[in-house]
Amino acid sequence: MNEKQTPDQKRIRPTKKQQELLSFIETFIAERGYSPSYREIMGGLNYTSVATVSLHVNNLIKRGQLHKRDHSARSLEPVGSSEPVKVTSNQVLPREEKWLVEKVEHAFTQAESLGSEAIEAGLDNLYVLVGALKILGLEGAAASFTPRLNALKNQRAQ
Repeated sequence: MNEKQTPDQKRIRPTKKQQELLSFIETFIAERGYSPSYREIMGGLNYTSVATVSLHVNNLIKRGQLHKRDHSARSLEPVGSSEPVKVTSNQVLPREEKWLVEKVEHAFTQAESLGSEAIEAGLDNLYVLVGALKILGLEGAAASFTPRLNALKNQRAQ
């Protein structure tokens, strides 16, 4: 417990705005794996200034509902959140899907442009990439790469 904090302050429920801030921070951490900056909070909650964010954050710290490490960026952590934060590791956002497919496409393009010795070395990696797409639920993308994978496999066999 903070030295400036009384036991009564710890039991006080957050205001509606403070609860909104705590929920935003929990969701942000769950999605990205790190805490939001004050500017990200300001933009995410449509506040007009960073000072407003700072005011709410400092009040939550005093109440014992938020923790911040001294002299450390992105160190906000909700204390005793009402429900555990669930991180879904195989959920891919549309922008991430595009990036991922572009990276797999690049790997295939490189393998196809190289000689048969390079295909031998990279074929296992390409199988892993296509399998990862399937695991992530990107069946369509995996299916689009399968014919190219089979062509490289046949080229290696020749």
